[in-house]
Amino acid sequence: MKKYPVFLVTLYVACELIANITAGKMTTVGPLVAPAAIYIFTVSYTLLDLINRVLGKKEARRVVKGAFAANLLLASYMILAVKLPHPSSWQGQEAFVMTLGNTPRITLASLTAYYLSSNIDIIFYQLLKDKAAPWLRVLGSNSVSLLVDTVVFITLAFGGLMPLLPLIKGQYLIKLGTTVVTIPIIYLTHFLGFEEEGLPKSEETSCC
Repeated sequence: MKKYPVFLVTLYVACELIANITAGKMTTVGPLVAPAAIYIFTVSYTLLDLINRVLGKKEARRVVKGAFAANLLLASYMILAVKLPHPSSWQGQEAFVMTLGNTPRITLASLTAYYLSSNIDIIFYQLLKDKAAPWLRVLGSNSVSLLVDTVVFITLAFGGLMPLLPLIKGQYLIKLGTTVVTIPIIYLTHFLGFEEEGLPKSEETSCC
């Protein structure tokens, strides 16, 4: 019986949650400005490609749905945590709200962009499966899906508030650069004990 790669899936979901938590911190890369979450968020897309590679499209979509549910739970509970009453002696409410209190518009933009772009990533990786080397599949699928994520998120989150093109261009360039660095992750299949085509159909999977 083949073992289900629990560690890989857990790591992917963890990256998604960490990205949401760290999105409030802004960073700079030369003249470009982007949230601190952008790096680990991009890593999660290469991890999704790895999941797609070893488990296949159907299972990768299930993992995305699970991560989406986890993100939704995190966002909902952060909203609740901000609203909960606090003692007058606690002086951290303002900082807590600034760090974790995303507006409903930001939350909706983030969840929408994630779900759309992740499923697009799965589709494009599969389209390239028999036509390109693993590293090129990652670069190709991430290039498309991360562009979709960037355009959808920034448009929904900041449309009508500020110029969108500079934000889209800056964040997309950083994501592409990060993708290049993460390409070696796709070759971890050997260490995970899985073949390129995924789990054999003749064998069941276990959850541990």
